Amino acid sequence: MKGMEYHAESESGTIAATVEPSRQKLGSLLQPGYIHLGVAKEIVPVLQDFGVDPHPVIREAGLDPSLFDDVTNVISHAALGRLLTLSVARTNCPHFGLLVGQRATILSLGLVGRLMQHCETMGDALRSLVANLSIQNRGAVPALSISDGMALFTFSVYQPETASADQISDGALAVAVNAIRSLCGADWNPGEVLLPRKAPKDVTAYKRHFRAAVRFNQESATLSFPVGDLDLRIPGADPMLRVVLEERVHQLKGRPGTEFSDDIRRLLRMRLTTHRCSAEEIALLLAMHRRTLSRRLRGCGIGYRTIANEIRFEIARQLLADTKMPLGQIAATLGYSEASAFTRAFRRWSGQPPTLWRAEDRLA
Repeated sequence: MKGMEYHAESESGTIAATVEPSRQKLGSLLQPGYIHLGVAKEIVPVLQDFGVDPHPVIREAGLDPSLFDDVTNVISHAALGRLLTLSVARTNCPHFGLLVGQRATILSLGLVGRLMQHCETMGDALRSLVANLSIQNRGAVPALSISDGMALFTFSVYQPETASADQISDGALAVAVNAIRSLCGADWNPGEVLLPRKAPKDVTAYKRHFRAAVRFNQESATLSFPVGDLDLRIPGADPMLRVVLEERVHQLKGRPGTEFSDDIRRLLRMRLTTHRCSAEEIALLLAMHRRTLSRRLRGCGIGYRTIANEIRFEIARQLLADTKMPLGQIAATLGYSEASAFTRAFRRWSGQPPTLWRAEDRLA
């Protein structure tokens, strides 16, 4: 996917602890690897719709059920993945994440959602979402690009070893469509929806919500729609309120606590499957010398090649576990010229070839 591209600004991220005691509020800098409940708060009513008591499921995921009383509380991305995995198992619903996102609204995106409501056009709103989602979510990254007359809104999980990345992606695209419809009218539909997951036996729920062609076993979670839609005006947008909200977002993003290494992780997760991503090219993109990039990463205790391989390994695991993409296609997606080169790299990362890893994951 080549062409114009808008990227999220980055925050730091780490693996989260198993138990989630946090009640950090929206006015605080979001901790590494965490996400404001927002959309995830809808897990509780969806479980209830299935006749499942949510409290035991939430506790089993290592969370305090009372966290879900306030949409501005936070949980780790790892815990969100565990909770979704348990929810799918308890409900026997393979599209549970879709139902969660389907219930959410633009206001589930908190301050960023309110800012989107007061942007001039749909394109401005999506670019604002891409640039600012990091104040709500420090486990996944969105991007907006333009290719061959189509706009492509993409959502990618980048936190290492997050369970149920497919469910998270389903929910993210579902709420993105809800947000766009709230801005541009209930009749808006994407042209096509791409999902990095296996096709369920029944795809009715996907077609009903997206009202568009849905393609499974894809490399990324993407909404595709005519580029002209980006110019759609947003009724009721208040330019003065937009300025106030942008200033509030700027204040939150300007606080100390970010890590440069996670900036690189987020950038690589957005670009690695569609661009050349050598250290030289990333340094050029960031308007710095290659040696400056290396020096700043050394200050974080990590090297560029290590980060790039971590992201490749994470993408590979997600595609092997959640899709039926053949190895050759996965290898090409990650920039390998041959499947054998990808197999050797995956063996170094995991200690076993990708075919065996995929087989064992399916048996787990």
